[in-house]
Amino acid sequence: MDPCPIGACDGSGWILGPEDVARPCECRERLIMRARSRGVASVIPARYRSVSFDQPPVAQMDDVVVQRVRGYCDQIDRMLSEGRGLWFFGDAGTGKTSLAMLVSKRALETGHSVAIYSLPKLLARIRRTFDAEAGEQSYDQLFTRLTTVDLLHLDDLGAEHKTDWVLEQLYALVNERYESQRSVVVTTNHDEDELKLKIGERIVSRLAEMCSPQPLFGPDNRWQQGPDDPPAATSSRGSVLGALDH
Repeated sequence: MDPCPIGACDGSGWILGPEDVARPCECRERLIMRARSRGVASVIPARYRSVSFDQPPVAQMDDVVVQRVRGYCDQIDRMLSEGRGLWFFGDAGTGKTSLAMLVSKRALETGHSVAIYSLPKLLARIRRTFDAEAGEQSYDQLFTRLTTVDLLHLDDLGAEHKTDWVLEQLYALVNERYESQRSVVVTTNHDEDELKLKIGERIVSRLAEMCSPQPLFGPDNRWQQGPDDPPAATSSRGSVLGALDH
């Protein structure tokens, strides 16, 4: 336990008073903010930790969509309690993942649990549970976490190879969150009709009811940068992330 920065408590953020009654130390707010920062750093990929509404690439995106996302973030507690989500779709490199990461960051900063997965990597993770040895995470344990986390962020939906097994896993996951009214944030390069061909009408129908669609079209911003510019946010993730990555 770190020492109290003002030397008033034992580092716990609480001061024990008369009759063993505890009161919060002045350092408690700092401890809470530090814990939230650690939570963001442990779940959000490094490339997206500094993403902001007021900086590129978000500041250069379609203002209508950005304001909708900002409004969602401003009401994040109510949105998650009602199981409402967002569905970003459109051309590659238009900032879908950056906006989705802003939502996930706000959820973490306000104390909610968040899991972030690219769909192909999530499916690979599910497959590994079938060969799990004693002490490793089972399928049931993984599925329970996927369906009970406050916000599930699925990146690159529709990039996976379509098989009966894939459709079965996706439907089970989406349907469980649909029935329990738990929020989902989704990014995909496909519009609704294209996505139906990729993952089936049953899944898309549930996502359409759960998530507000946010279209993003235009040139690929990754190709608009000069050689000295910092790298733009990518739309997919090469590893499984977040609290579920144990």
